[in-house]
Amino acid sequence: MSEGKRIVEEFFRKSGVEKKILSYEESTHDSHRAAQAIGVLLGQIAKSILFMADGKPVLVVISGEKKVNMKELKNVLSARKLKFAGEDDVRENTGFGIGAVSPVGLPERVLVLLDKSLRQFEKIYPAAGSSNNMFESTFEELKDLTGAQEVDLSQDF
Repeated sequence: MSEGKRIVEEFFRKSGVEKKILSYEESTHDSHRAAQAIGVLLGQIAKSILFMADGKPVLVVISGEKKVNMKELKNVLSARKLKFAGEDDVRENTGFGIGAVSPVGLPERVLVLLDKSLRQFEKIYPAAGSSNNMFESTFEELKDLTGAQEVDLSQDF
């Protein structure tokens, strides 16, 4: 079992939430592959993107069919400097690798923002700590599990 999957399972166990981690033969490390593996709409994939805002980690969870409006994110955070986190920043701040970042089981220092673009779907699928694991959730459940702030940061590709 991967370390990432173990972190997610431990989070659910400690939270008292019964949640099955869905594992796939195919990689689910990007939204298109994940949607294909699960057999759902691209928009139902809850992709997690880590940013560094003035040196602090911020995880944006957004629909797989959208991209983050960087200008709006910068405004929401009142950040002077905003950048996509590199591979080292991702692993150091989340404990997960790129393509496997789960919005649950994160260190407390990571601010989680949950984009409204996921609200339209009855079921959403975030990563579960490794590049072929996901879990099923709802917008409200994920918001509760992560303590996320709801935001409107999405724009079309």
